[in-house]
Amino acid sequence: MLEKSFGLLFFLKKSQNQNDDRYIYLKITADGKSKELSTKRKWESCKWNANKGRAYGNSESVKELNNFIDEFERTVYQAKRFLMESNKEITAQAVKDVLTGNYEKKRMILEIFRHHNDQMKELEGIDYARGTIGRYEISYGHTKAFMKWMYGTDEDKDIRELDHEFISQYSFWLKTVRKCNHNSTVKYLANFKKIVLICVKNRWLPADPFSNFKMTKKTVERTALSELEMRKLELKKFETERLEIVRDIFVFSCYTGLAYIDVQKLKRSDVRYGADKKLWLFVVRQKTSTPSRIPLLIPAQKILMKYRDNPKCSNTGMALPVLTNQCMNSYLKEIAGCCGIKSELTFHIARHTFATTVTLNNGVPIESVSKMLGHTDIKQTQHYAKMQDYKVSKDMLLLEENLLDKVIVEIDMDAEIEVPYLSSY
Repeated sequence: MLEKSFGLLFFLKKSQNQNDDRYIYLKITADGKSKELSTKRKWESCKWNANKGRAYGNSESVKELNNFIDEFERTVYQAKRFLMESNKEITAQAVKDVLTGNYEKKRMILEIFRHHNDQMKELEGIDYARGTIGRYEISYGHTKAFMKWMYGTDEDKDIRELDHEFISQYSFWLKTVRKCNHNSTVKYLANFKKIVLICVKNRWLPADPFSNFKMTKKTVERTALSELEMRKLELKKFETERLEIVRDIFVFSCYTGLAYIDVQKLKRSDVRYGADKKLWLFVVRQKTSTPSRIPLLIPAQKILMKYRDNPKCSNTGMALPVLTNQCMNSYLKEIAGCCGIKSELTFHIARHTFATTVTLNNGVPIESVSKMLGHTDIKQTQHYAKMQDYKVSKDMLLLEENLLDKVIVEIDMDAEIEVPYLSSY
């Protein structure tokens, strides 16, 4: 909404003191209504031009003051332009409020983060998995602790204080104080960046402080169990039932590629016959809500049959008696020690094992593996499924045989051809 009239006047405020120094004020007038605003600068009345609203003289102090007033005036017109672009009424009070930061309610960093996390909780099971919500809660705690470290206070901060330095220091704090590795640091910063982008989209922040900040993860070599390690694991006899159950569930994940949360939620009703008249798993991945259909290999079928009469499964309709993630991970460490496996056993490792040892290394096309893993992009599968050395060796042996056959054919066709480099084979 445009104003009918708008004017500015810098003047010296009269004071009760007898000395000649007085505060410089700005009078903002819009549509005949005025508001005054202190510049917090002083000047001598005898060196002040009331008509121009400037100091007069040629000294450096005069030039410096007039430059300050000119810049102040430009800031006022920027505030006016902000109101125009926001389609707000231009009044003297509105301009003053923009200049003093009182035009809109202050938006606080932790307050916005807290609101975001509370909304995520309301959408648990609809748009967000419990694990995702937990990660944002951890990220919120890190952000709160970092701000106390940086500013030395528990007080929340205005979102407008976010800048490149804040992000850089946050990254430094995560790596040094919290002892996070590079990729974990990037993950926590990515969580915080989501909050920042909410502020940018709502125009609470004029720019993204992450814009010139690099957040590239380092490539991590994914590990998987070898065929020998899988055999050790499958054939091991355990004295305690709990270890046997956990081993069986882990092996089931190795043969299906299911993540822990997907195995935990797997129901008997998810096991059905496919178009080929064989047993398949029909599941929706918890993490991505992506449907995944997986043919059940014989070892996985045997494990399901083994726990068919388990009371926990019979009473709940679940496929397997899965323990809590914390218990599973604890027992898997014990199992690895019993089997002489040096790799840390986790459900991530089981998933990698399915992608490499069980499928890709046995000739299953990567497109099929990607679909069974529930990936939305084949690049995810390529990142997961690094082929092991013996697969490369098998492929090269096949190539070697083909080359040898080709050489033999050539020798039969032309007796004069000699291949001395193969004489040692």
